[in-house]
Amino acid sequence: MRRGIELLGHVVLHCRKQRPRSHAGSRTALARRDAPCIRVCKFCPIRNFRVSQASASKPFIEVLSGRRQTVPPLWMMRQAGRYLPEYRELRARAGSFLELCFTPDHAAEVTLQPIRRFGFDAAIIFSDILVMPYALGRSVRFEAGEGPRLDPLATPEQVATLAARADFAKLEPVYEALRRVRRELAPDVALIGFCGAPWTVATYMVAGQGTSDQAPARLFAYRHPQAFGRIIDVLVENSIEYLVGQLRAGADCLQVFDTWAGVLPPREFARWSIEPARRIVAGVRRQVPNARIIGFPRGAAGMLPDYVEQTGVDAVSIDWAADPAMVRERVQPRVAVQGNLDPLALIAGGAALDRAVDDVLENFGKGRLIFNLGHGIQPETPIAHVEQMVKRVRAHRG
Repeated sequence: MRRGIELLGHVVLHCRKQRPRSHAGSRTALARRDAPCIRVCKFCPIRNFRVSQASASKPFIEVLSGRRQTVPPLWMMRQAGRYLPEYRELRARAGSFLELCFTPDHAAEVTLQPIRRFGFDAAIIFSDILVMPYALGRSVRFEAGEGPRLDPLATPEQVATLAARADFAKLEPVYEALRRVRRELAPDVALIGFCGAPWTVATYMVAGQGTSDQAPARLFAYRHPQAFGRIIDVLVENSIEYLVGQLRAGADCLQVFDTWAGVLPPREFARWSIEPARRIVAGVRRQVPNARIIGFPRGAAGMLPDYVEQTGVDAVSIDWAADPAMVRERVQPRVAVQGNLDPLALIAGGAALDRAVDDVLENFGKGRLIFNLGHGIQPETPIAHVEQMVKRVRAHRG
């Protein structure tokens, strides 16, 4: 890894005279823990780079803690991914996707790549929501061009074979990757841990794969609510332990991804999305009282206010179709809002991207906002368009 880092626009070099890595923007990228010393440009207003993690102000965490920022903190879901050439190069060397996730050196490196390139305010640990079924003893495979494949739990009899407790030794590589990233990150950059929401993970476990509307899991939940409830219960209890472990390994906050929440009607949304999320939030905070948690019930639309009120999350991530007026009036007064740029606008670039960025800032910038996408960045997204987005958000003064 090259040893150049950037501090507020000034190149800061370790004693070893090596050429600094290129950068974008004026944010601190990362610092090597093993640097023999650091030499700061004489014009730099910051003279003491080595502040402790505890004393450093993280804009991302400030927003989650109730303090709006003039310039909203910024990161992207799936920010470590196939749109980056450095990711593609490492992915090709790593072997399988799970080997990439479960090799701490690789997972830490991939996590840090977008921080170096764009100077985001938060890194999210590189992993996958389906590591939990894997730790529960289920077969999980990622097949090129087809996505995840699992051995389905298609009958109540098969659900009865599900382990009650995960083998957390299988998840130790995730914790080790978190520890490594925590040591590498600059003090003002937050580190996010995460898990899949029980409903979304269960949809893959029942069907054995993703479908267009996750109908197999929806039918199973209608026909066999007790058996489906057991899957949810197992996922809730093990997700609590997994998330607490991530906090102890160095994560500053957590996100719970409920990617398929939007396919549920209101009664089932309350039962299978809201209630499990509430239990996870409460369970994590029983062990870590000040844990900061973001929920992402994608597609929840008009059910967002109920989700926020009943789960106790500190922030809610919203997709690009969320109604701005409803979010401003019924959601943002209670919690921070994260989102919600359309990933296709990021692909389009140009004036369309500028307008879309401005819309997010105008819609939500007067309240607590974490700028993000409405879902993950797409592989075909040009890097120049991400740089355009970052520049425009950083220039905002709300």
